[in-house]
Order: sequence, then structure tokens, then C-alpha cells
Amino acid sequence: MPLESEPSALPIDADVGAFLRHLADERRMSPHTVSNYRRDLLRVDAWRREQHLPGWPDLHEAELRRYLAHRHRGGIDGRTLARELSALRSFYTYLLREGRARANPARGIRAPKSGRPLPDTFDADGLAALLDADAGGDDNPLTRRDTAIVELFYSSGLRLAELIALDCRDIDPDDATLTVTGKGNKTRRVPVGRQALAAIAAWRQVRGLIAADGEPALFVSQRGTRIHPRTVQARLKQWAQARGAARRLHPHLLRHSFASHLLESSGDLRAVQELLGHADISTTQIYTHLDFQHLAQVYDKAHPRARKRR
Repeated sequence: MPLESEPSALPIDADVGAFLRHLADERRMSPHTVSNYRRDLLRVDAWRREQHLPGWPDLHEAELRRYLAHRHRGGIDGRTLARELSALRSFYTYLLREGRARANPARGIRAPKSGRPLPDTFDADGLAALLDADAGGDDNPLTRRDTAIVELFYSSGLRLAELIALDCRDIDPDDATLTVTGKGNKTRRVPVGRQALAAIAAWRQVRGLIAADGEPALFVSQRGTRIHPRTVQARLKQWAQARGAARRLHPHLLRHSFASHLLESSGDLRAVQELLGHADISTTQIYTHLDFQHLAQVYDKAHPRARKRR
């Protein structure tokens, strides 16, 4: 599938701007989520202007279908189109509420289906070897911070935005739990493993050397303020390279690995759903496919009637 280009740098339409402020101020969505809505709506808006179509309140279902067909012909998959449709539906729901539109033209449209890819995961033994590896520089505060971040991602299955938002007060080392604010501003309590607690304790011993006075964030950057998502992504890549990893390490890979390894060991789908903060168990069920994939590999290697003749 071709890489998606960013929408052209056009001035933001007044209706889109008001909707984005509504998401941030009224619905309290994360900056990352608001940015995704902004990107999707600006892309549709750029196409609308290129086609010399009327403004948002006067667009019809047929015109949005033309947009989706244009994107689909360009190689964009069904999941991406479904996300863009979701953004459009929410946008028009807002316009209806504000009296700026008479109908929601995106409501009756369904995106074309596409195969749901299985999430990528890290081998449990390989990940443990990375976490236990001595890469040197453990006295460096940033190295301690990065190790604590990796341990916590894998220990508790956090999303990137959830880890960024953590404050020092959110972790209870005595109870070995963490209070996480997830999607929709919903909070949940998750356990924190022994190794992650030890890594966080080591980081907090030196955090004061970097953190600005009064900064509540658990993880801070060199500037002393709450760490930025891109900094986390870049530092995870460096952290893995320093330990000789053969593949790139990123936050969602650790979250997927947490979920699949836990499900493989416990078989408790509901527990994994709760720990991940999934509103719908169907989102969590994709990890059952990963688990079955692993079992199928074991069967193919071990069962006498499954092994291929040499």
C-alpha cells in the first residue's frame, strides 16, 4: 500500500476549526486524537476544493462516495477509509448540533472491507534478553528513564499517549498498581510488574536532576518538562539498537507483545481486554488469532502426522 501523503497546507475551514476546538475543549480528547481528526478532515477538504464542490453543509452522500472511491483507487485500505468516515460522521454530528448542516451525508456509507492484519509482536525470549542486556550507561539518567519506559510499556500494556500522560502520583509502588487515563478520558488501574517497578525506582532516584521544579510528569525530557511522543519513539529505537536488537522497537509493538504473551499464558480474554482498556472485546479478540497462530506452529513442528517428511 502506498504511503499516505499529508494534506496540502490549506487554511483551516471555520467549521473544521470549531469542531477541533470542540473535540479538545468539550470532549477532552487527547492532542494525538485531535491531530488525527484534523489530518483526515483536511484531506477531505483539500479534495473538495480541488473538485470545486460546495461547502461542508451542502455536501451530499454521492460526493462523499466519490471521495472514498478516489481514495480506494489510490490504494488506501478499508481500515483507513473507515477511520476517515468515522471522522466525517462525528464532524457532521457536530454540524447538525450547531445548526450548520441539515443532514449527515456520511451516516449511510460503509467503507470497503479489507483483511485485518495481525498486530506485530516481539518474541518473549528475545524481548527478555533485550531487557536483561547490559548496554552500558546505566548511570546516565536518560538511560535509566528509557529502560523504565520500556519496562512499563511491556509490563502494563500502555498506549503511548497513556504513558506520556502519567504523573508521579499515578503510580503506587506499595500496591504495585498504576492509574491510567485512556481513550475517552476513562481511567483504569493496572498492575505493574516487579522489574518495571525496580526500573521506575531507579529512574526516580535521578529524575530530580532533570525535572523542572513542580513538574508532575513521571517521564520528562532533557528540558525538564513532560516528554514528547516523538522523543519516546526515537529513544526506544536507540535503546534497542544499543542492545543489538535486530528489529525496530516501538511503543505499540510492546503493547501488542504484552497482550499476546499474557493471553498465550492465561487464556483469559476478558482480563486482557480490561488491562488494555478496550471498550469492545472484539478489539481484543485479534490476539486470539496470534495465539492460535503460535499453537498451529507448535502443532506443525511436534505432531507426528503434521511433520513434513524430510
